[in-house]
Amino acid sequence: MSTPRYAVRVAEDPTDREACFAVRKEVFVGEQGVPEDLEYDAYDAGAVHVLAVREDGVPLGTGRLLYGEAAVAQTGAGPSVGCLGRLAVAGQARGLGVGVALVRAIEDAARARGLAAVDLHAQTHALGFYERLGYEAYGPECLEAGIPHQGMRRSVQPLAAGAETVCPWSCVAGLSSVV
Repeated sequence: MSTPRYAVRVAEDPTDREACFAVRKEVFVGEQGVPEDLEYDAYDAGAVHVLAVREDGVPLGTGRLLYGEAAVAQTGAGPSVGCLGRLAVAGQARGLGVGVALVRAIEDAARARGLAAVDLHAQTHALGFYERLGYEAYGPECLEAGIPHQGMRRSVQPLAAGAETVCPWSCVAGLSSVV
């Protein structure tokens, strides 16, 4: 069986946003039991959402980047730090590199906005995943929606003026990924 081909893109239109929310509902609400009223928040409206979609249009994963005041409110860090969150990969797509591609696309979106670092609150079972991507844990463990989380941060190099935001490491299974 061949590996499915997929691409990662910014969710620009309402259909893409609905696909992002459907993946989040499947993973966080359905699998992990997070109450739906906690999963969706006021930050969704201003966030950069990224979507991994299979070649045939099936959504495989999503994540979001908060920046500016929204990120400061979530992380307590300064305005040069973005906040990666709501990273979810559908069960059928786990082990295909979708999570890595989503994180790298979010980092590229952060670079494009001139951010110097990206913070996140990782579910503690996923610490190793984020550590392999260069994130370092900080601060105490805390509970979010009843699930243990750990703060993590990774520095990212902002893009030079006029540089393209193409993430070559997110080009997965033959499809390019542009953020």
